[in-house]
Amino acid sequence: MSQMTPREIVQELDKHIIGQADAKRAVAIALRNRWRRSQVSDDLKGEITPKNILMIGPTGVGKTEIARRLAKLANAPFVKIEATKFTEVGYVGRDVESIIRDLVEISVKLTREVEMNKVHFRAQEAAEERILDILLRPARSGFGSDGEPEPISEQAANTRQKFRKKLREGDLDDKEIEVELSVTPMGVEIMAPPGMEEMTSQLQGMFQNIGSTRTKTRKLPIKEAFKLLTDEEAGKLLNEEDIKMRAVQNVEENGIVFLDEMDKICKRGESSGPDVSREGVQRDLLPLVEGCTVTTKYGMLKTDHILFIASGAFHLSKPSDLIPELQGRLPIRVELKALSVDDFVRILTEPDASLTEQYTALLATEGVELGFSEDGIARIAEVAWQVNERTDNIGARRLHTVMERLLDEISFTAADQSGQTVSVDAAYVDSHIGELAQDEDLSRYIL
Repeated sequence: MSQMTPREIVQELDKHIIGQADAKRAVAIALRNRWRRSQVSDDLKGEITPKNILMIGPTGVGKTEIARRLAKLANAPFVKIEATKFTEVGYVGRDVESIIRDLVEISVKLTREVEMNKVHFRAQEAAEERILDILLRPARSGFGSDGEPEPISEQAANTRQKFRKKLREGDLDDKEIEVELSVTPMGVEIMAPPGMEEMTSQLQGMFQNIGSTRTKTRKLPIKEAFKLLTDEEAGKLLNEEDIKMRAVQNVEENGIVFLDEMDKICKRGESSGPDVSREGVQRDLLPLVEGCTVTTKYGMLKTDHILFIASGAFHLSKPSDLIPELQGRLPIRVELKALSVDDFVRILTEPDASLTEQYTALLATEGVELGFSEDGIARIAEVAWQVNERTDNIGARRLHTVMERLLDEISFTAADQSGQTVSVDAAYVDSHIGELAQDEDLSRYIL
């Protein structure tokens, strides 16, 4: 669990997301409240529920990115889902409980990685011994008449140490050896209709458990064999039941669900009759958000303390169009602002691994030095903002489109221009995409 203060969380988010201070504060407080809850007495802990968040704002302003970066900071199980993919229980389509099942699968993977890292050193030592046993006489040659292991001769021990040194220094990386690796039984691919994912995964698990684990001899370079043997030895050191139990607990205490496109499941107008993909989905989401028990293949899981972050543009609908019960379960409302030209300039230069850095690094692999001047970056930002204003506003995603079009020619010919320097200034931008930006019909299709 992250022990970062809200101020530290916001500072980390600032490295990747420009602006949207209110949204960053809201998610930082929500994450810090996780830690605060873990510090209170057990009697009170069960009563403190997470304050779920509803982020409202146009597309491309950072809603999804904020949630994604937050999950990385928290090192918590995180799943992003589109609310439009789900239908009411009883109809063809995914039911909302599959959200929690997906979250548990992610948590199991995370927990296994953490446990693998803990035993990594021991697994490496065991893998090293197995490789040395293949290269040399085994460390123990057998048992004596009294049943005790025979001691290794001093010469054999010295030889083994020399080979161990060579192995660790990488001198034997390219040497090929034959290793016996355990082979996981082949899974059976089962095609099932939407909504039957849980039954399908259980059937696949059942077929995988039929038959014992076999071994297969493979001829591999030592470097590759060492990695595979380390993974195999680490797997032997893990307690699978313990991993599953911790994974479920991790979801219950730290899970984050990001519900995107919430505005698309609002009921519009005064239409009568059931609405399978809108109000019905909201009613199915309600038990998850307010707390219920979901059955997964790893056991029963309570959703009482999972944090839900919902988001939507709400162009054609408004948050009050959600059913009242669901509105009450999303108490924190945050409005994200549309991006300005200045925001676009900052997006191009300030974040870690900004767009300009990415393109510069990509072309550097071809030997082309790409440079962006201040007036060039300002002109790119201006063009992106103008196109957003005249056509559909897709926020910062427009910068990707503009940059791809701007650097299309140099990207195509970079291999032939190795050693050259390309400077992207305002004149370069105008000569390559100036006409497209001015022509509304062309920019609608190309930019």
